[in-house]
Amino acid sequence: MTAPRSTPAAYPLEHVVLLDEAGNAIGTAPKQDVHHGETPLHLAFSCYVFDAHVNVLLTQRALAKRTFPGVWTNTVCGHPAAGEGLADAVRRRVGQELGLVLSDLRLVLPAFRYTAVMDNGVTENEMCPVFVARTGDSPDADPLEVESTSWQPWTAFSADVLAGRIAVSAWCAEQVRELVSIGPDPRTWPAGDPALLPPAAR
Repeated sequence: MTAPRSTPAAYPLEHVVLLDEAGNAIGTAPKQDVHHGETPLHLAFSCYVFDAHVNVLLTQRALAKRTFPGVWTNTVCGHPAAGEGLADAVRRRVGQELGLVLSDLRLVLPAFRYTAVMDNGVTENEMCPVFVARTGDSPDADPLEVESTSWQPWTAFSADVLAGRIAVSAWCAEQVRELVSIGPDPRTWPAGDPALLPPAAR
């Protein structure tokens, strides 16, 4: 089964939720206008999707993306709309970008936050809770969002990231370090405490 996906032209104009330093919502702004050299703090999410054999689905960001084009990273990243639950946003974005239906979607790193700066100065600045999920589907990637996909064994992938043997996005490298610290097997990672989410995401 694959998720129904709108064509890219049908995607609504995305707005991101702006945050103060305590993680409270302080407004919204168009996604296309947010990322620059002084990107305001905003709400996002990351998700790592696994198959039944504990392979993780990696994605290469489309070459035309404004931020970090061509970089390999975790399965999906995105931004919830104002008033949209994080889990709903994850399912929506995974469906849009990869055509996947998820099961066992779990919050694992509720308080993850990072910044990352491109060579041209464009910055990511996000409170970005991290989820894991499973799927039995094969990806059907939207080429405007995803250049390529690859299933990789989690144990080998995480070891290579920690050893610096493969290049991934700055946020993925930080997330992998934190995920490995909570256990070697993604199937047994404990659920994160929702009380640790930014207030805007609770």
